[in-house]
Amino acid sequence: MTVAREIMTPNPRCVGENETLVEAARLMASLDVGALPICGEDQRLKGMVTDRDIVVKVIAQGGDPASTTAGSLGEGKPITIGADDDVREALEMMKTHQVRRLPVIDGHDLVGIISQADVALALSSQETGETVAEISE
Repeated sequence: MTVAREIMTPNPRCVGENETLVEAARLMASLDVGALPICGEDQRLKGMVTDRDIVVKVIAQGGDPASTTAGSLGEGKPITIGADDDVREALEMMKTHQVRRLPVIDGHDLVGIISQADVALALSSQETGETVAEISE
């Protein structure tokens, strides 16, 4: 059985819940990523923010990314997978919730992110194709 920690990208960088979206965008640019986990002052995962969220939910609506915090985009309980959960459970979570990136937790600690690219590198082309197709529906 392959588990989530075996295919995840480890040690993800977080944007703080009280940091602005400008700061989040700069961190995304410096890391060359399109999404970041949002971490609270208690070091717990509060959600995910994407470059698309910043554009569609803030800028396009006339919001100010310099005064809007990353935490304001964290919606509900984050969708996560346990580090020692079977990778097929992670794929089901990604399909069910139509997410391209899935935070991996160990206890309450964020330890990694599983992305579509991680899936593509770790699994068969058929499994990868099915996952991508269902996420993109």
